[in-house]
Amino acid sequence: MSIILDSTPSVALPADDVPPPAPPRRFSIGRGLAWTFMILVILVSLFPFYWMLRTALSSNNALYAGGDSALPVQPSLGGFERVFGLQTGQAAIDAGGAGQEIHFWRYLFNSVVVSTLITAGQVFFSAMAAYAFARLQWKYRERVFAFFLAGLMIPSIFTLLPNFVLIKQLGLVDTLLGIALPTMFMTPFAVFFLRQFFLGISREVEEAALIDGASKTRVFFTLILPMSVAPITTLAILTYIASWNEYFWALLVSYTDKSRVLTVALGVFKSQTPQTGPDWSGLMAATLVAALPMLLLFMIFAKRIVNSIGFSGIK
Repeated sequence: MSIILDSTPSVALPADDVPPPAPPRRFSIGRGLAWTFMILVILVSLFPFYWMLRTALSSNNALYAGGDSALPVQPSLGGFERVFGLQTGQAAIDAGGAGQEIHFWRYLFNSVVVSTLITAGQVFFSAMAAYAFARLQWKYRERVFAFFLAGLMIPSIFTLLPNFVLIKQLGLVDTLLGIALPTMFMTPFAVFFLRQFFLGISREVEEAALIDGASKTRVFFTLILPMSVAPITTLAILTYIASWNEYFWALLVSYTDKSRVLTVALGVFKSQTPQTGPDWSGLMAATLVAALPMLLLFMIFAKRIVNSIGFSGIK
């Protein structure tokens, strides 16, 4: 028996195809105009914050003489000192302030408490309502959801008087709970936002848990909520920012410093007008300090907010 040897030379396999480097993008007039427009939009958006910082760092007495200057006029930290209560009454009057004591830390604490109550309550109860609309089968579910969603078309100004009457009858006027209560349970937007995400969760996972003997309540707390961390976090951030910036309802309910939040305190601060005019330096310093926590919060979670809104179907 003869053995035939294959003398054909072996062919080396080609190496993995490495994609060629992308050619550099050529500059075009359209691309240049687009970048110019984007830069202008960014500058216009940031200019109010710069002007607020410039005013806060200026001397209040010198603002009226050099109000058209792009840089701080006679740079001073007096505005921030008045906000944090580091100036005496006479020193504040001499610097162009009103001289009244400002309980900034009290207002900050009230804002934190109210925003936390609203965010925790609204996210929790809205998640339960959204799960009921997305997963539970019951009669007239879609009709009830459509009726509930119609609440988005009702202006909030129409609900102020009924809510105030209710809060007054409950004896919660001039309290932090009275400020938080009307929006502490759920809102149509929050329910709709979470329902869109719950509808995208695979039913097979939920059915497998039900077959293993888990109840609907256990499925919601141990399966649905952990899988919905991203949209729930997004909703919590948006709710916290909205409640932090709320002004008219807080002004309607709170009368004294014990329940006054930062947004209302800024209005009171502006009304304390000294003889020379409004304390613009102190007011801008207080506004900057009040807005800074929300700006930092949004900057940290901006990418998650945008991704979650797009994933949930909100366009």
